[in-house]
Amino acid sequence: MNLIEDPIPKLIKDIAVPASVGFFFNTMYNVVDIYYVGMLSTEMVAALSLTFPMFFIILAFGIGIGQGATALIANAMGENNQNRVMILAIQSFSFTILMALIISIIGIMLAPTLLGILGATDTYLDYALSYINIVYLGSVFLLVQFTINASLNAKGDTKTFRNVLIVSFVLNLGLDPWLMFGGLGIPAMGIKGVAVATVIIQALGSVYLYRSFKKASICQSIFCRHLIPDFRIFKEIFAQAFPASVNTMTVAAGVFIITFFISKFGQAGVAAFGIATRIEQMVLIPTIGLNIAVLTLTGQNNGAGKLDRVRAAWKKSLWYGFLMMLIGTILVLVFSRQLIVLFTADDMVIGPAIQYLRISALIFFAYVILFTTVALLQGLKKPMYAIWVGVFRQIAAPIPVFWLLSVLLQWELLGIWWGIFFIAWSSALFTLWYGKRILDQVSRDPAHR
Repeated sequence: MNLIEDPIPKLIKDIAVPASVGFFFNTMYNVVDIYYVGMLSTEMVAALSLTFPMFFIILAFGIGIGQGATALIANAMGENNQNRVMILAIQSFSFTILMALIISIIGIMLAPTLLGILGATDTYLDYALSYINIVYLGSVFLLVQFTINASLNAKGDTKTFRNVLIVSFVLNLGLDPWLMFGGLGIPAMGIKGVAVATVIIQALGSVYLYRSFKKASICQSIFCRHLIPDFRIFKEIFAQAFPASVNTMTVAAGVFIITFFISKFGQAGVAAFGIATRIEQMVLIPTIGLNIAVLTLTGQNNGAGKLDRVRAAWKKSLWYGFLMMLIGTILVLVFSRQLIVLFTADDMVIGPAIQYLRISALIFFAYVILFTTVALLQGLKKPMYAIWVGVFRQIAAPIPVFWLLSVLLQWELLGIWWGIFFIAWSSALFTLWYGKRILDQVSRDPAHR
């Protein structure tokens, strides 16, 4: 696979399809968690949903480090600088281990306070803490997966991580019920078993990815001295990873804010949001593949000075995303009830979940615009926009908009759902304009001609 010579449509397919398949199984992994926890109680489903903002903190750093490392390594590959590729890949690994330690400590310390703000008390709080504390303790394995996969993505390999995600899904089908309900000498752990299963599976995935990394032509050898932190490289990785991490962190803040407003209207609304967003994630899976394709192709072709190919990759990805989300929108609008009842029979949950899903279906293409354009800017090594759009979309706009629609106008949950719609589309349209403006500026730069 030659990322700076082969036809763009073929490269998008070869990169995006395996990535999308992998993340489909990753989303199904989360669906399995919700399904089995739903067998226990609605309160436990709500507790699991309540931990999403805390889990997003881990995810934010993983995505940030992964996208930052991918952009830097892909540009180095486009420049044909193999020594720099090796240094970036190994130092990203060291950077990740350090960040995982910090995240675990801070996350466990803050979790009770954050969950308390969201209204969790007594057994509701205990359920949520018993899950998220174990996930924080094992966060190093998830972050290592993102980091190793960054090097593989930079060379266009999305198949290895796809395989990890497929196997993880299959393992989760067996481990979740075994650890939750007990058997074969294992005591029943309840919701805690879901977290233990996740950590075990992520650890196994990390080992497999590390072995694949060693077999790849990215690094000839890895010694302990290579892992000693080089703070000049750390600074470079941080400069690329921080905006992407903050962008995803704003998603955590956004989910926190949404959950805060939803919780004012009862646990059923929180559970409805948790279930509906799982289905939403399934529909949006192809956008993850397109996002990786745009980031990888932009990185390598920007490094090689081929901005015409960067523009072609971005435009093609937007077009492919539109077609796929058109299909997704129609399916969700038609089958929203059938999808929701797969996860709950509680009428108090079904109604608001269907409401959210039908409004969310009208936002799908806005997410395509946002994700692919932010990936474009990341690949151009101009990642700071991700912070500003994230802060607006997840924090600055939601607080007044949700208050206006759900509280002042008394639309309650419906006001929150429509607030998400208006904020997402306004962000997407501005991002589309800004991405084109930056690409035009970079294309006029003599250094890229």
